[in-house]
Order: sequence, then structure tokens, then C-alpha cells
Amino acid sequence: MATEELFDQLEFKENPLYEQIISDLLEKQYAVIDSFFDLAEVEILRKSLLQKYKEDNFKKAAIGNRINEVVLKSVRGDAILWLNEAEAGAAECIFFDKINALVDYLNKTCFLGILTKEFHYALYPEGTFYKRHLDTFQNDGRRKLSLVCYLNQEDWQPENGGELVIYKEKGAAETSESFFPFPGRLIIFESQVLEHEVKPVKKERLSITGWLKTR
Repeated sequence: MATEELFDQLEFKENPLYEQIISDLLEKQYAVIDSFFDLAEVEILRKSLLQKYKEDNFKKAAIGNRINEVVLKSVRGDAILWLNEAEAGAAECIFFDKINALVDYLNKTCFLGILTKEFHYALYPEGTFYKRHLDTFQNDGRRKLSLVCYLNQEDWQPENGGELVIYKEKGAAETSESFFPFPGRLIIFESQVLEHEVKPVKKERLSITGWLKTR
């Protein structure tokens, strides 16, 4: 193989979408990407989530890490199903393929050192919520970035509630921004920095949520 051909293969290709994510994370500590998954992909993932929920594979979500979990309905009300990438079905592979491409890019360009990831399906029944919290634990600080991808129906309306509220300190003041769970939308934010909450939902709310973790 000629040297020039080898160089072409190894040459880095900049991804404008990923670069915007990096820029937003550096500037705001979070990034919001609409249509990260297209509606066809959302529908496939949505159907897989609902089928697994129908089969009673979900459990009530808890607070704390997976070693020391406590179910507390006054704090959160969703039901979850942890995803195992090694055993992922066709639907879940759609999700992991895109996320892995993003993770590879972040590691190559930002040297984040993301080594592992954990994700779960989440279903919020009508009337449930998740009170303000931080995605890190005293005995486990490996979570670097939090991700949530919404799998709601195409006609999801703001009046259905379930918005994600992100809180930021700005000098001596505090600011917040709200983001509705529109289908295909991906939100990424710094796990150890930004407190956030899920407002009460008025219609069943579906998502994949998880974390990119360092050593």
C-alpha cells in the first residue's frame, strides 16, 4: 500500500454535528441535538421499549447506585429496564451504533477517556416525575456525561409536560432552562456539574437514559 493511500485512510474527518456538541459542552456544559435519531429510528426503538414493558421486564426506578438502590416514589416515578449492549437486539443496535460513533469521536478529539457506558429504557407513567438531583454518587464519581434520548410519539406536544429542567449557577445567581422531550432529541450534559429534574408528565413519556463513564 502506498504511503499516500495509508495517509488518506488515517486522515481524520471532522464531523460538524459532533463538533457542535463539543462546542456546546465547553460553552454551556450541555448540548441539545434535535433529530439525532430520525422518526423511523425512534419508532423502532419505541416499539421495542413498549414490547419489553408489556412483557413486564421493567422495574420501578430507584435512587442511589446499582449497589445501593432505594425505591422512593416521592423522588422519582419512572420504570426502567437496563440495556446490555452485548445482548442488544436489532432495535437497540440502532441506538448503540450511533452512540458508539459519538463516543469514539469524543475520545479521539477531546481525550475524555470514556471507557464504559450504561443505559436503560425509561417509562414515566402519567403523573410521575423525577425531583431535582445530580447524576453522581459519593462512592462512585465515574459518570462523566449524562445522555437522554426521547422516544415519544411524533405528535408530542409541550402541554404533555415531562420537560427536562437543567439548573446552572451563574455568578451568585442561578439560572434554569427547560427542554421538552420531543422524539429523536438527544440531550447531553455534565453529570457531576448540572443538577436537573423531570417535571410531572401528563402523558406517558418514553426515553433511553444513561451515562458515559471514565475509569
